[in-house]
This record gives sequence, structure tokens and C-alpha cells, in this order.
Amino acid sequence: MLKPEILDTFNTLLDQAVASGDPEPNAMTLSSVDAAGRVSSRIVLLKGADQRGFRFFTNYESDKGVQIEAHLQVALCFHWKRLREGIQVRVEGLARKLTAEESDAYFASRPRGSQIGAWASLQSQTLAAREMFEQRVAHYEQQFADREVPRPPHWGGYLVEPDMVEFWYGANFRLHERVRWDRHGQTWTHRLLYP
Repeated sequence: MLKPEILDTFNTLLDQAVASGDPEPNAMTLSSVDAAGRVSSRIVLLKGADQRGFRFFTNYESDKGVQIEAHLQVALCFHWKRLREGIQVRVEGLARKLTAEESDAYFASRPRGSQIGAWASLQSQTLAAREMFEQRVAHYEQQFADREVPRPPHWGGYLVEPDMVEFWYGANFRLHERVRWDRHGQTWTHRLLYP
């Protein structure tokens, strides 16, 4: 569980990023590692943060899903350039699948086109021609033409349960301020780091 002070700080910064006009303030870099130890990073969207951690959704059969299955340890990084001299929030922890009910609820809130896309995309697999994907989209549009689109079994959410959170505040001359929180069991401690 996140210490309330950590969550409050994060939410305040996210609210400031939204107010700054950042086009995607909930964008975060997600880094994961495969079974051979190769690290991959990509941008995903934060879809919620609470005392349990940080939520995002994806195809469980994608590269990131397969990597998380192999190694639960992941890292997240937010970077808000429009705040002060730039602010980063770094998060490390374990990624665990959300319950089916949580994934169902979020999937139901997505635009229909995105719901169809979740069925049609064999995410991260080789695509011989764009037309093949368009045919899959058309197939699922027809299959679900007269009803709600259910959540695919291979698609859902993850909760990143942090054991480290760092707030990085940019400053002139690279004299940044860094505040790092570490969880030991159920106890959080914090310390300052040199920039």
C-alpha cells in the first residue's frame, strides 16, 4: 500500500500536469524484462492510481504481457516537461493482473472502436500486410454488430504495486532535487538523493 503522503504528492503533480496543458499527462514509460534478461520500454497510459498502486491495461499476449508473466518486476517513469524545470516520477514494483471485474469495468468504458481493436490486434506479432489487420477489424465489427463488445480473455489490466517511488524535481544547473521513498514490508522510508 502506498503511504498517503506519496499518493497525495503524485496526485498533486498529475493535477498540475493536466492543468499545464500537457497533451497526455497520464503517459508513462513502462520497462519490463524478458526471460533472457533483455529490457524493453514503451509508453503506456496510466488509468488510475490509488493506495494499491498504478493501473494500466493491455493485451496479455503482447510482448509486455509475456515479459511481465516471466518477471513481475517493472519500472514506470512519468516525465512532465511543462512543470517547473521538469518533473519526473519514477516507480518500481511488481505488476499483477487486476481482477476480471476491474478489467471488465474499464473495458466497458472504452470507445467501441478500441474494443473492436482489442479483439482484432494480435499485438506484437508480425503483420504481413495492413489489409490483414483491416480484415480482422471488419470481421469483429460484423461479429459484434448487434450487441455490446465483451472483453477479450487475452486483454486486461495490471496493478503495479510499488516498492520504490522517486520524485525528481528539475532545477537550473542540474542541481535537481530528488526524494526517494522505499518500502520495507509495510513501512515506507524516504531520503534525499544527490542529483
